[in-house]
Amino acid sequence: MGRLIISTNYGSAAGVRTRIGKSRLFGITPRSIRLVAGRRILIWLLASRERRLWLGVLAVLTAIYLSLGFAPALAGELRERGLLTIAFGLGMLLTAATIAAPGLKARPRGAAAAVALGVATAFLLMFTRLASPEERTHLIEYGILGALLHEALAERAAQGRRAPMPPLTAALAAATLGVIDEGLQALLPNRVFDPRDILFNALAGAAAVAAGATLSRLQRRRGRPKTT
Repeated sequence: MGRLIISTNYGSAAGVRTRIGKSRLFGITPRSIRLVAGRRILIWLLASRERRLWLGVLAVLTAIYLSLGFAPALAGELRERGLLTIAFGLGMLLTAATIAAPGLKARPRGAAAAVALGVATAFLLMFTRLASPEERTHLIEYGILGALLHEALAERAAQGRRAPMPPLTAALAAATLGVIDEGLQALLPNRVFDPRDILFNALAGAAAVAAGATLSRLQRRRGRPKTT
């Protein structure tokens, strides 16, 4: 006597199409699944301050590296339109805000206000002493990058995670990324490798880290209760 065997191959193309069709009946499509997954990943990334800071580091570093090829042309275009000074001024304001904001969560007073003023003055003097737009760009780029690196590492240490000596680590990381920056420029036909730029990158990052660390330390001291 023969037996009737009914086999359902859920791995077949027909089975896959059937499941997709049923999913669409309930409003579930591959696109909606991707949107939900992307939204959950975004929420996960933004839920932690440390992750937000690392995203900022990644965004700044990506902008620095991707702009290597067209930065001189962009600077020339801004110069012709008379917008170069305004653009650099806005860049310096952004640098100062990135450095000072984490350490000045409350209204600055006393030593914190003096340090903030000193940081702004030092960066303004450095900015005016640099003659070429490229050198000024290094000050802005690696000032912001150094400040974000330090704040991300400091936040990591505050959460009890491994982050040895955040100021030193941030300064070294900024300097290393600056070396990579110059190495990439050596590969581009319209850019050149300049050891002085490595120094500018390292100094800008170190100055931003030192200023941010000092402001944060003063802010923590101010928040401690006084003992009698």
